[in-house]
Amino acid sequence: MAVPVNKEELQKAIDTNYKKLKNELATIPVELSSVRDLEGHAKDTTMSINNLVSYLIGWGELVLKWNQKKENKEPVDFPETGYKWNELGKLAQKFYKDYEGIDFNMLCRKLDETVAKILNLIEQKSNTELYEVSWYEKWTLGRMIQFNTSSPYTNARGRIRKWKKEHNIT
Repeated sequence: MAVPVNKEELQKAIDTNYKKLKNELATIPVELSSVRDLEGHAKDTTMSINNLVSYLIGWGELVLKWNQKKENKEPVDFPETGYKWNELGKLAQKFYKDYEGIDFNMLCRKLDETVAKILNLIEQKSNTELYEVSWYEKWTLGRMIQFNTSSPYTNARGRIRKWKKEHNIT
């Protein structure tokens, strides 16, 4: 799928990629969701499917937090307070820890809620707000949302498909 360049394409990309990801998640045996044998987000680390879902929730929640702070005219620490862009592996570990006590089904529901909030955010914005003005450095809000939603959903789906093949899950 091409990189979205307007509000409608962004909504479609998130909706399409998330539905495909949900279909993959729906076939994962709950008892395997916490097994840490999936390649991690940081070099030489492993993670579980639960960690992967936590990562997607974490980034989605960050997008919502950034937007809220901007709307309140508060400063935003990109990507997150205490983390720099070259420390995304550490940030991934934080997301895993943030949601570690939550079971797979609840994580999936939380991800559903986060995606719904992001789609609602997009719905409230005009195409101009999303794609015609810089929002963070050279990036538009629409692009920042896409970087942290539809693209990672596609990446996660690929990781899950590979993992399922290794576990003989159809």
